[in-house]
Amino acid sequence: MNTLKLSNGIEMPMLGFGTFLMGGQDCENAVLTAIKNGYRLIDTAEAYGNEDAVGSAIAKCGVSRDELFVVTKVNFRSYENTRETVESSLKKLKTDYLDLVLLHWPFGNYYAAWRELEKLHDEGIIRAIGVSNFDPGRLIDLIEFNEITPAVNQIETHLLCQRQIAHQWMEKYHVRHMAYAPLGQGHKNEMFENPAVAEIAKVHGKTPAQIALRFLMQNDVIVIPKSAHEERIKENFNIFDFMLSASEMEQLRSMDTATPMIGDPENPEKTEFAMTW
Repeated sequence: MNTLKLSNGIEMPMLGFGTFLMGGQDCENAVLTAIKNGYRLIDTAEAYGNEDAVGSAIAKCGVSRDELFVVTKVNFRSYENTRETVESSLKKLKTDYLDLVLLHWPFGNYYAAWRELEKLHDEGIIRAIGVSNFDPGRLIDLIEFNEITPAVNQIETHLLCQRQIAHQWMEKYHVRHMAYAPLGQGHKNEMFENPAVAEIAKVHGKTPAQIALRFLMQNDVIVIPKSAHEERIKENFNIFDFMLSASEMEQLRSMDTATPMIGDPENPEKTEFAMTW
């Protein structure tokens, strides 16, 4: 498994399993299948409502806790009660520590929430802390007026929305770039039917999904694809036996629209939608 070193020295897997919009037994089964097939990074969130299912899978998987990298997020509606929310996540996930906890959105009193995460980090309850859906401006503001720099910023990132400028700012401040929806979510067909993606996939004997994931990883982006189907789960993991060439990377880079399609806190309509969480 390829890893990236976070700013505090912790090694984080570059490929993980996402659980957005999964729940109950289906979620538990999918996480168990992912772990069985080599995944060690599992991503969940308070807002997903599936921490119990993820925790059950972790408890049953047969892999020691120190081999897993468990990520969860505090929802913005819980920012005034961050410590209690993290304690609840620990119980649901059946663990006495968390590898990474993120603030889910830059809404509400995220300064208070961040400072509570800093305390939890200092107490050893959380190994690393970070954010999600923060644009570069808000990220820099948070860094400048707090003690700990976010180790990770999880943002929508895929071939059609590569976040190249945001990535450059994150690199400058030593924040790792983590991609949610790395396969485009509702824009999957548009991405996979692109002639360049199809041709590159044919050359390497891989699927368009594998090309999309490999592209991000070669740009030092952590990816968390999700699927409820074992064959897709295996397929998404099988991306370590080939490399994209410089010219192939450039072809894929040209697909970037530089426009978030799912999560964008600077878009009033998307912000309004996020407020329904």
